[in-house]
Amino acid sequence: MNTFDYKKEDKDLYVPKEMMIIEVPKMAYVMVEGKGNPNTSESYQEAISILYKLSYTIKMSKIKHQQPKGYYDFVVPPLEGLWAIDDGDFDGHKIEDKENFYWKAMIRLPDFVSKDYFEEVKREVTILKPHIDVSKAQYFVYDEGLCIQMMHKGSYDDEPISLQKMNQFMDERGFVCDISKTRFHHEIYLSNPKRTKTENLKTVIRLPIQKIR
Repeated sequence: MNTFDYKKEDKDLYVPKEMMIIEVPKMAYVMVEGKGNPNTSESYQEAISILYKLSYTIKMSKIKHQQPKGYYDFVVPPLEGLWAIDDGDFDGHKIEDKENFYWKAMIRLPDFVSKDYFEEVKREVTILKPHIDVSKAQYFVYDEGLCIQMMHKGSYDDEPISLQKMNQFMDERGFVCDISKTRFHHEIYLSNPKRTKTENLKTVIRLPIQKIR
């Protein structure tokens, strides 16, 4: 059986070749939320560990005698993040005071993972790895809807340059950014910053939008 890779099957979602408007389907994620500078926050690093532990436990269901209904082997999807700030909507430009960032760190779940099975996996990890606090993980369904997205290359701190291009693209086509308490600045991290030179980092930036004219 071939290993399913979302980055290859859903290329428009994960490796956009150019700036584009896209209707993003509803998807389920394993998600941990928190606040603070992702570069220095212990809670953010803990969240990442929780996400990957649960994701790989689900992947390794293939070696169990009882697999969930509909199971297929898959490549664990990339880390993603939804971002907000204390004093208003996160627009990607106010990146100086990262201590005030609210974040939802998350990894996409395969379609066969139901909420019940997700909770079963959490119980399994709690027994096998009691030092990992998977109680912080949530089964999160995000119905993202109409968005604009592009591939940002380079430092995360240089994202305002890409966002300016996105704003211009939206304005020329009659769209505005629609960030709210339920729609977020979204980033998909295709590179490991610990193993990749800063100038070679690849991040999909996605913003919710609405048509105004």
